[in-house]
Amino acid sequence: MIPEPAPTVRELLAFYLEAGVDCALTEEPIDRLAEIAAPPPVPRAAAAPVEAPRPVAAPAVIRGEAAPAPDVAIASAREAARTAPTLEALRELMQGFEGCALKHTATRLVFADGNPQARIMFVGEAPGRDEDIEGLPFVGRSGKLLDLMIGAIGLNRTTAYIANVIPWRPPGNRTPTPQETQVCLPFIQRQIELVNPDVLVTLGNPSTQTLLGTREGIMRTRGRWFDYETAGRTIRALPTFHPAYLLRSPSYKRLAWQDLRAIAKVLGQGTV
Repeated sequence: MIPEPAPTVRELLAFYLEAGVDCALTEEPIDRLAEIAAPPPVPRAAAAPVEAPRPVAAPAVIRGEAAPAPDVAIASAREAARTAPTLEALRELMQGFEGCALKHTATRLVFADGNPQARIMFVGEAPGRDEDIEGLPFVGRSGKLLDLMIGAIGLNRTTAYIANVIPWRPPGNRTPTPQETQVCLPFIQRQIELVNPDVLVTLGNPSTQTLLGTREGIMRTRGRWFDYETAGRTIRALPTFHPAYLLRSPSYKRLAWQDLRAIAKVLGQGTV
């Protein structure tokens, strides 16, 4: 058999990108599987006996700080979020929060973008690569589509507020685990309370199920109004498709447009 030619550097990079490996976490690669070599034997002197060598402790491999137990982390997040009096205080608390392991693999916290005084708040699931680099939600391809969507009903990032349930990018854009979602949930709940919008728009299935407490899929929930309860008031909430989903399935843009028209009507901007 004729062996296949070795892949080029470009082909290798394309393979890693498809696998979700799109950024380096350290300057130098670390072989996690390599065994630590045993220290060489100490020769004994011929004239006099020598003391047996003491065992040498193996150096620890740095893997990032260990996160606390899930129940401890969730309780800590709830307490911290509850005590935040302002959005800026909440951001600072989240910057120093150590209860979510995603913090140690992400580049930075992706807190929010837009106007905190806006009447409408959009919430997605988690940051992607572009968001992790810039520290702002929805700045990649899906962000550009979201800008077009809200622009179609007379909104922009100065008249809307945008955030995510998860404020740190999961490695390789993988799906956040239920534990990670529950740890981060108190922060986005407090964020919604502090913004106190008239309309809450959940983008996609994960944020809809997490914030609105439903097990139904986005095909059943989109376009339906829900009541989102906070400590101070009830906020009207509408699920719709995530822009990333619309990029993959553009045929559903028609339904998303119907949702946007319903939002515009509730905001009192008239029929568009």
